[in-house]
Amino acid sequence: MKVLQTQVFVGPSLYAHFPVIRLTLDLGLLEEWPSGKLGPAFTDALLEALPGLREHGCSYGEPGGFVRRLTEGEGTWMGHVLEHVAIELQNVAGARVSFGKTRETDEPGVYSVVYEYDEAEVGQEAGRVALNLLHHLLPEPLRTRVLADSPPVEGDEEGPFDFAEERDALIRYAERRALGPSTGSLVRAAEERGIPWIRLNRRSLIQFGHGRWQRRIQATVTSDTRHIAVEMASDKELTNRVLADLGLPVPRQITAFTEDEAARAARRLGFPVVVKPLDANHGRGVALDLTDEESVRAAFRAAREHSRTVIVETYLTGFDHRMLVVNGELIAVAKRVPGHVVGDGTHSVAELVEITNRDPRRGIGHEKVLTRLEFDAQAERLLADVGYHRDTVPAQGEVVYLRSTGNISTGGTAIDVTDVVHPDNREMALRAVKAIGLDVGGVDFLTDDIGRSYREIGGGICEVNAAPGFRMHVAPSEGTPRDVAGPVMDMLFPAGTPRRIPIAAVTGTNGKTTTARMLAHMFKMKGHHVGLTTTDGVYIDGVRTVEGDMTGPTAARMVLRDPNVDVAVMETARGGLLRAGMGYRTCDVGAVLNVASDHLGLKGIDTLEDLANVKRIVVEVATDTAVLNADDPHCLRMADHTTARNICYVTMNHGHPLVKEHIRAGGRAMVLEEGINGHMITLYDRGSHVPLLWTHLVPATMEGRALHNVQNAMFAAAMGFSMGLKPEDVRHGLRTFDTTFFQAPGRMNVYDEHPFKVILDYGHNPAAVQAMVDLVQRLRPEGRRIVVLAAPGDRRDEDVRQIASIVAGNFDRYVVRRDDGLRGRGPDEIPAMLRESLLAGGVPDGAIDVIPDEQAAVDAALRMAAPRDLLLVFADAITRTWKQVINFQPDGARPAEERLESLRASPMNVPEMAFAGAGELVRDERGVRLSRDAED
Repeated sequence: MKVLQTQVFVGPSLYAHFPVIRLTLDLGLLEEWPSGKLGPAFTDALLEALPGLREHGCSYGEPGGFVRRLTEGEGTWMGHVLEHVAIELQNVAGARVSFGKTRETDEPGVYSVVYEYDEAEVGQEAGRVALNLLHHLLPEPLRTRVLADSPPVEGDEEGPFDFAEERDALIRYAERRALGPSTGSLVRAAEERGIPWIRLNRRSLIQFGHGRWQRRIQATVTSDTRHIAVEMASDKELTNRVLADLGLPVPRQITAFTEDEAARAARRLGFPVVVKPLDANHGRGVALDLTDEESVRAAFRAAREHSRTVIVETYLTGFDHRMLVVNGELIAVAKRVPGHVVGDGTHSVAELVEITNRDPRRGIGHEKVLTRLEFDAQAERLLADVGYHRDTVPAQGEVVYLRSTGNISTGGTAIDVTDVVHPDNREMALRAVKAIGLDVGGVDFLTDDIGRSYREIGGGICEVNAAPGFRMHVAPSEGTPRDVAGPVMDMLFPAGTPRRIPIAAVTGTNGKTTTARMLAHMFKMKGHHVGLTTTDGVYIDGVRTVEGDMTGPTAARMVLRDPNVDVAVMETARGGLLRAGMGYRTCDVGAVLNVASDHLGLKGIDTLEDLANVKRIVVEVATDTAVLNADDPHCLRMADHTTARNICYVTMNHGHPLVKEHIRAGGRAMVLEEGINGHMITLYDRGSHVPLLWTHLVPATMEGRALHNVQNAMFAAAMGFSMGLKPEDVRHGLRTFDTTFFQAPGRMNVYDEHPFKVILDYGHNPAAVQAMVDLVQRLRPEGRRIVVLAAPGDRRDEDVRQIASIVAGNFDRYVVRRDDGLRGRGPDEIPAMLRESLLAGGVPDGAIDVIPDEQAAVDAALRMAAPRDLLLVFADAITRTWKQVINFQPDGARPAEERLESLRASPMNVPEMAFAGAGELVRDERGVRLSRDAED
C-alpha cells in the first residue's frame, strides 16, 4: 500500500464539518486481499495490538461492529481497516476522535480514506504508524510482495518494525503537542458554551472568540490578568509583605543572597525553616522543615539554581492546600499530598516508584492529570533524612515521601476538600487574591484542618500563584472533580456579552468578489470595521493588509484574529474548500450566487453537480440565513442541505413559482420587479413588501444595463439585511458603491477618458464572458466593438472553445492572446485554439489578430480603437493592464516591437489604489502586480 496524497482539512469540507485528514490510498496488491481472505490470524493480531478496536461500532453503530466487518463474509478492505487503526492510535495517544469514512475512487484499487483528528501532526503520524502496522501484520509471503511494491513511508527508519515502540513514540509525540490539562479544560468549557477558539502557537496561547470580542489565555493567565499582579505574585517576598500588612496569616521571611546570609537568617527566625527561590514556581527549589545550618546551606545552593535571590522563612506545619479563586469567588480547594510511595514489604523504594509511574494517569510534566515520580537531589535527601536509600524495602503500608511539597507537577496527588472549607479560610483566600490583584489566583495555605478557622488553629499562606494549575481540581486523585474552567469562561464572557462577530461567506462561480466588496462597503458605511477576504487580498477596514489570492482558510483566520474587526465578509473559493476546507466552523449568513462551468476537470471536480457539492458547504454551515439563487437549479437544490434558520431566495424572475410560494409562507426573498420607471430591487420578509432601489440608481449596474451586477447587488442586499442592516443602510451602501478600479479592481472597470470607451474585466470562464458580452450589447456603442480575449491554460479544451463561441459574431475586431502563466499549455496553444473557434463561429480571418503577449495585445487593441468605439479587455494582470489603459498615448509612428519594449521598460508608476470604502482611497506606490493563481 502507498499513500498517493495527504490532505489536512482545518474546517468544514466535502467530507465533514470538522477537521479531518484525507489520504488517497493505493492498495496495490491488497486490492485482492480483503480482511476475510487474510484469515483470522490477521484479525487476532490486529486486535491484540489495538484492543480498543473491539469497541468501534462502524456501520453497525454498536461496540463490536468493526470486528464484524473484519470477520463476516469476505471482510473489509485495507483502506477501511487503516481508517479505524488511525482513529484508534490517536485515541491511545489521548485524543477523542471517532469519525471516519472510506470510499472507493474512480480509479481501481485507490481509496479515499478520511478520519478525524485533534492535532493535525498527530493525525498524520497516526496514519503513518497505521500503514506500517498493517504491513507488518500481513502473512508471508504476501507481506514481502506488498513491501516490495510499496515505497518506504517518510519518517520510517531501517530495521524491524516494533509496534510497541512505534505506539509509545506516537504517544510521546502527541503529548508534546497536546494542550495541557489546564488549557484543555478551558477549551472544553469554551466549546460547551459555543465559544469559538483558535490555537495561536504550539503551546498554550489560545484565542477565545473572534475579532474585537476576542479574549486570550496563556495557560490560566487571561487577557484580563494584570501584568503588575503577575509580577507581584512572582515576587514571594513582596507577596508576603503585602499580605502581612493586611493582617493575613503569613510566615516571617528574610531574603538571602549568600549561604552565610541564609544560615544567619535561619538562626534569627529559629529552626525549622523553609528555603525557596524568590520567583520560581511549581515547587522548584523549595526545601521544607530544615533543622540545621548544613541543610540550610545545601538548600540555598539548590534554590540558587532557580533564582538569584533566596527566601528563608519560618516553617509552618500542616497539610498543603491549594485554594483556587476566580473572579472573586472561591471555586475549588484541594489538599495536596507530596509525591510518595506506599510500602508493601516486598519491593524497594526504586521498584515502588516504577510501579507507581505505571498509573496511566501519570505522565511527563503537565501532559496528564498526574506527574511521574522522579529521583533527584530532593528525593535522595528526604530518603537520607529517614535513613533510607533507593534499595530500602519499606514496610507494608509505610508512606515514604520523595517530595517535601505537594505540587502536582512534581508527583504529588490531590484530594478535593472544597465542600468542607471553613468560612474564615474562604474569606482569607479571597482577600489574599484580591490584594495581589489577580483575576485567577491560587492560594497555597498550610493548615492541619481546612475545615477549622486559621484564627483558631493557626496556619498560614505560603504563596499566591498567578497561572495556577487546574488539573488537581479537574481530576483529583480523590474526591469530586470540579468545573473550574467554566467560571473562567463566564468571567471572560459574561452572560449576554458577544463572543462572535457576524460572518458572511460568499461563494459561486462568478460575482463573488464584487458581491463581497458591496457587502463590506455597506457595513463600512454603517461605521463598522470590516474584515474582507478576496481574490486580490485581505482588507481590514478598507486597507489591504495582505496581497494575493486570499480566499482560503488562512486568510479567514487572519480576519478572525484581528482585534479591530467587528464584521467579517469572506469570499470563499472552490480552490480553498478543496485544498483545506473553511477556516471557521460556522458562518451567520452563507450565499451561493451561481454554479457555472469553471475549473472542471481539476482536483476531482468533473461535473457541475460535483462543483455544486463543493459550493454547498457554505450554506451547510450557515446558522442564520442561507441566501440562494432561485434562478439556478443547482443552487435551488441546496435548500435541502442547510440547517439555517432562514432561507432567502434571490430571483430576477418576478413570476418564479417557488419563490412566490416561499413569500406567501412568510419567507424572505430578494426579487427584481418591473415597474414603470425600470426595475426595482424588492425585499420580501415575513409578509412585508419593501421596495429597496431602482437598478439604474446603483452605479455598479451602469444604469441597470449590467444585469450580472444587478444580481450581485441583490445578493449583497439580501446578505446585508439578513445580517441586521436596515433597508436604508442597504440603499445607502448600494448607492455609493461603484465598479471603479479603486473599489473593484478587475470587475467591469470603465475608462472614459479616451475618445473611445474601455471596459476591463477579469472574466475567465464562459459565464463571466457571456455576462460581459450581454453588457456590450445593451450599451449599443456607436462605433466598432473590439475585444481582447484569452482563457486560462488549465481550463478544459471545451471551455476554451465555448469562450470563443460566446464572443464570435458580437465584435468587429478580435485580439486573442494568452496569460503570462501558461498553466501547462504551450506558448501559442490557447491563442491558436481561440482563433480556430472564432473561425468556426463565422468570424472572418481578417478580423482576428493573434498577439500572444498580453501587453502587446492590449497595446494593439488600444491603437485599433477610434472615437466612439468600445474596447472590451479580458485581462489577467489586472493592475498592469489598467495602468496600460490609463497611460495610453497614441504613437503611430513607432513600430509595434519598439512600443512593446517601451511598455516593458516603463515602470508605469500610477498610484495603485485599493478599495477603501466610504469614498476613501488607499495609495500603494509600489505598483506590485496582483498575485493570482489557479484558485478561483
